[in-house]
Amino acid sequence: MLTHIPPRRRTRLTRRGRLALVVAGAVVAGTAVAVPLLTVADHPEVPRPAALVVPEGWRASQVYAAIDKALALPSGSTRTSAGKARLTLPKDAGGNPEGYLFPTSYPLSKGATPESVLRSMVATAHDKFDGAPVAAGAQRNSMNVYQALTIASIVQAQAVKKEDMGKVARVVLNRLERGMPLQLDSTLIYALGRARTTEEDTRSDSPYNTYRRLGLPPTPIGNPGEDAMRAAINPAPGDWLYFVTVKPGDTRFTADYDTHMRNVAEFNSEQQKAGKQQSGGQSPSPDHSSTPSATRSGKAG
Repeated sequence: MLTHIPPRRRTRLTRRGRLALVVAGAVVAGTAVAVPLLTVADHPEVPRPAALVVPEGWRASQVYAAIDKALALPSGSTRTSAGKARLTLPKDAGGNPEGYLFPTSYPLSKGATPESVLRSMVATAHDKFDGAPVAAGAQRNSMNVYQALTIASIVQAQAVKKEDMGKVARVVLNRLERGMPLQLDSTLIYALGRARTTEEDTRSDSPYNTYRRLGLPPTPIGNPGEDAMRAAINPAPGDWLYFVTVKPGDTRFTADYDTHMRNVAEFNSEQQKAGKQQSGGQSPSPDHSSTPSATRSGKAG
C-alpha cells in the first residue's frame, strides 16, 4: 500500500529487517532501519554496514574500492591510507599489501577506518599463512612463503574449479623447474587492469609479462584463499606443462605440446562460437584468445 506524500517531501523508505548491500561486488551485511534513502553526507547518522565480505582472488584495488564504499569515503581514500597504515608485511613485499588482504568477512565497527580494516586483513593473512605447515610446504618446494603466496594468487586466478587448483600449481612449478616462461594471461591481466590480452601485450616490458620474463611475477596478482595456498604448497603430482579451459568446467592438462595445441584449437573454436552468438552471427574481433599460448586458461584472472 502506498501513502501519498506531497511532492516536495517525497522520500523512499527502506524496509525493516536484515539488509545485504552489494558494494563493488563485495557483500556488505548489516541491520536496516526505516530511514530516508539519503547520502551519508546529508545524513551522517545513517548507520554503517556491519561487515564487509572480501571474495577470494580480489586484487588490492578492488578491496580498496570496497572499503571506500563501505565506509562512505571518497574514492581513493583507502589506497592513500594504505601507505600510512603501518602494515606488517614481509620484506619481499616491498610495502605492497597485495596477497595479504585476506579474503573473508570483516566487522565494520563504529570507529572503523581504512587503516584499521587493512591492518585486520593483514593480521588475518599472517594468522593463516605464517604457520609451520605453510613454511614447511614452501620449503619442500624450494621456495619461501612469499613465493608460495604468489603462486597461490596465480592458482586462485587461473583455476576454474577447486579440484583443478593442485594441477595448476603443478604446471607452474614444473615450468619453473625447467626454466620455462610461465606464459600466463592472468599476470598480464593484473598489470593491464583489463579482462583480456592481445598479442601485442605479450611483447610488453612489464615485469608481470610472464611470456617474456622468466620466473614468478614480482608480487602476488590478487589475494588468495586457503584452498589456493594449500594447492601451492601441496601441488598434485603430475608432469603437466600446459593447460587450457576449453569451456566452462572442462580444463585439460597435458605434458604433450601437440595435444595442448589441439586443445587450444578447440578452445579457439568455442570462443569464436561464443563471439558470433554475442555479435549476431558476425566473427568477433581478433584478440589474444585466438593465439595459442603455453598455459591459456579461458578464465580471466
